Amino acid sequence: MRKSFDGLCGLVTDSLGQDPLSGALFLFANRRRDRIKLLVWDGDGYALWYKRLEAGTFQIPQAKALQSSVIISQGELAMLLDGIDLTSVKRRKRYKRAA
Repeated sequence: MRKSFDGLCGLVTDSLGQDPLSGALFLFANRRRDRIKLLVWDGDGYALWYKRLEAGTFQIPQAKALQSSVIISQGELAMLLDGIDLTSVKRRKRYKRAA
């Protein structure tokens, strides 16, 4: 959790193979899962958001085999930040447009 803007951008580019200027939000967590950083490009600069829990941990979804990252929705991010375990969430069927 010592990295700041440039260090996290390097991780996004080198480790994840993503473009940090894409506007996507990138979440990083420490090993104990009690601190997270969110990095996003907002059009004219990077924004960095940091949260440290006083008690408890974040339940961050694990990447599947051969994956370096996990994609989550806005709602899932909000639930993660509120302390909801995403593996226990039951989703109702919704329309999804074919890709």
